Amino acid sequence: MIVDVIMPKLGESITEGTIIEWRKKAGDAIARDEILLEIGTDKVDSEIPSPAGGVVVELLVQEKDVVPVETVIARIETDGDAPEKTEEPDTETAKADVPDEKGESKVEEPPKKIPKPEISEKKSSAGRTFYTPLVRSIAEKEGISQEELAGIPGSGRSGRVTKKDVLAYLKSGREASAPAEPSRIPMTDEVVEMERMRQIIAQHMRKSLDTAAHVHVVSEADVTDMVEFCQKRRDQFLRQEGFKLTYTPFFIMAVVKAIQDNPIVNASLDGTTIQHHRNVNMGIAVAVEKGLIVPVIPKCEELNFLGLCRRVNDISIRARREEISPDELQGSTFSISNFGIFGNIYGTPIINQPNSAILGIGAVKKRPIVHETPRGDAIVIRSMTYLSLGFDHRLIDGAGGGNFLGRVVHYLENMDTISLL
Repeated sequence: MIVDVIMPKLGESITEGTIIEWRKKAGDAIARDEILLEIGTDKVDSEIPSPAGGVVVELLVQEKDVVPVETVIARIETDGDAPEKTEEPDTETAKADVPDEKGESKVEEPPKKIPKPEISEKKSSAGRTFYTPLVRSIAEKEGISQEELAGIPGSGRSGRVTKKDVLAYLKSGREASAPAEPSRIPMTDEVVEMERMRQIIAQHMRKSLDTAAHVHVVSEADVTDMVEFCQKRRDQFLRQEGFKLTYTPFFIMAVVKAIQDNPIVNASLDGTTIQHHRNVNMGIAVAVEKGLIVPVIPKCEELNFLGLCRRVNDISIRARREEISPDELQGSTFSISNFGIFGNIYGTPIINQPNSAILGIGAVKKRPIVHETPRGDAIVIRSMTYLSLGFDHRLIDGAGGGNFLGRVVHYLENMDTISLL
């Protein structure tokens, strides 16, 4: 019996997906629920299991093809008895780091399946190995040269150098694993294909700049009470909740209150139509290995402070584990970008469409501040931060944007920390 493999719909608004990698080729045996391919949408990448066990008889689309949902992409022949996965690695191992069997057994016992070719095993005309984009990204970030990278032992299929290999190399000491003699291959400029997520981010950011009339205003806020509260309750909160108390929920709470005072900031523009949103669905920018995603916390106005803490922690962890579903990456009405965690004082973030505004949070730093007292001015040390608001001037005037940011500052500086927890 022939079973059609259908391009799945991974989210309500997802209409197509990109074939990233086929894990099987025509003629390969496959068990039910074994990973058949990896697909990507404009939100997330997902591994797709086989709907039946049998033999892959036909792959109807190629890697990098963009395919509409509910399209037949492959066919599997099955007699109803799915083969057992007795010697196959588990899904997580197969996803990234599957070592080859070494030694005599490889010669005496031929493999049951022909291993599929991988991009990382291809050679350029100069004879250099092409590494996966993730490996190249780590190498570039850590200053690992091409010659040095070539000397790292690979544990992946056919000796492929994996992320774990590079991280283990860095942890154990680069000198110990470096090649005895540098490669004689001359270094040249490397031209690589932009990763799919980076392409999507580029398109999204360019579209936003082409669509919205961006304006930015900046204010500073005294968040000393917030900082002292976190320091005071840090250990107790960690014991009770099992995760650290961070600044992000404070900023979300202040933004929600400021939006209730200035609801136009939470609206979106569609042509000449203004859509006023009843709920405050907060998009939180999260940096991940491949780039940046913005998972959404819906109906923030219905959550208390502890609820916000739990939701922020949950989406941050799942985003970095690539466990966020496509539906959790849409529906935001306002967004926050906390670039202060990287030490940046302030920035001018691009609006996350179709939002009309985005708040940028700078680093919290202690600074000497002039403080007015009944006895005169005094210089005091306070924890300060810069807040930048990017807004769409087509919908929000300068007065509206400035007033909203002022209310955010007001709620941060006059927060009733006693009733928070």
